[in-house]
Amino acid sequence: MKKLLLCLFLLLALFSFAVTNVIYMVGDGMGINHALLASYLEGRILNFLKTQNIGIITTHSANSNVTDSAAAGTALFTGFKTNNGMIGMLPDGTIVPTIAEIAAKQGVKIGIISTSRITHATPGAVFGHVESRDDENTLAEQLVNSPITVAFGGGWRHFVATGGKRKDGKDLIKLAKEKGFDYITTKEELLNYKGNKVIGLFNSSHLPAASDRIKEPMLAEMTKKALEILSKDGKPFFLMIEGSQIDWEAHGNDPFGVWKEIIEFEQAFNVAMEFLKENPDTLIIVTADHETGGLGLSTGGYFFDVEMLRQFTKNTDFIAKQANNDKNKVRELIKQYYGIELTDEDMEYFDLIVKEQAGSYYAFSNAIGRVVSRKAHLGWTTFAHTGAPVALYAFGKGAENFNGFYDNTEIPRIIGRIAGYELTFPTYELPVSGGH
Repeated sequence: MKKLLLCLFLLLALFSFAVTNVIYMVGDGMGINHALLASYLEGRILNFLKTQNIGIITTHSANSNVTDSAAAGTALFTGFKTNNGMIGMLPDGTIVPTIAEIAAKQGVKIGIISTSRITHATPGAVFGHVESRDDENTLAEQLVNSPITVAFGGGWRHFVATGGKRKDGKDLIKLAKEKGFDYITTKEELLNYKGNKVIGLFNSSHLPAASDRIKEPMLAEMTKKALEILSKDGKPFFLMIEGSQIDWEAHGNDPFGVWKEIIEFEQAFNVAMEFLKENPDTLIIVTADHETGGLGLSTGGYFFDVEMLRQFTKNTDFIAKQANNDKNKVRELIKQYYGIELTDEDMEYFDLIVKEQAGSYYAFSNAIGRVVSRKAHLGWTTFAHTGAPVALYAFGKGAENFNGFYDNTEIPRIIGRIAGYELTFPTYELPVSGGH
């Protein structure tokens, strides 16, 4: 009997700790329709959609049916609900540990990658604890003092006073070096890096959009280097990879921008899958923190115009910047870069959206997104987030644990259970009314 119990215990331990490495990919704002739109425009099913292990995830925050990225990131990395705008703590200010912090205490190496500032809401939720997501200076200091091994993204302005955003005179880059970090700032330095612990900040603020990026590294390049560093000694690791700007392009209702950002995200996923082939004890999770824009694949007539959309060659921010608030220039540029002749009726609609967006820095680009989407029979419900559920796609060791309907707070708990650093946190009840 004792031998049987011992065997059962060993089998349970083997199952519980079967996952050695976790690659947790977050397409910020990426709804199911966003990924499907990119599939149509590519003429193929995106690789991260090709799995039998699929979950549907609810995303509400503690105080609203529609979450922001801070509350959603907190849920995805701590297992707790919090209010919109808060990171790594409960609504009452109680600090809660992240799955990365818990894993690090057991010797797991931690990495984060983002195409936004590394102190932005989603990457910040891996290591940070602040009442307001806007407190990026504090998040920068928390990163430097965290157990992270690899951090790649943008946002060096929050790490320095000279030429940066800090008012306290602190030089966090100097502090990081004192704590054993190497510091790199260029794509060339990234590709040639051979060390073991590094912060790479490749822009003062966010990295340029995927379709505009030339000097800074692409997400796949950062992913490949992070995996190389984290895996070199065979110890387990936890790596979060964010495709940040899917969200921003969806905020602008920009189909071209969404398409190109998702393809960049898929290319990083492809790198992760190559790693999985050689390291089968790895779990890859692909999900989103929320849906942005309320994208609908048709405004009627039982179709949307894929061929028209495939002609687009620039994102709407590029068009808006070139137009410089000249709506006649908008008309010319849309013809040049999108192959679309805007009618007077289209321009009236453009004027209406600009008026509705009065005071917004993005009024012109948002209006361009709405106009060209309407021409292609794509619909959007908002320039903000929605309460729609998002999908989760799982690959590798333990992927079978993610089939079903879940709240976002359940995902880190499942990961922790099968990777050996269990989270046992409660969830909040579904809010009865929207708060934002």
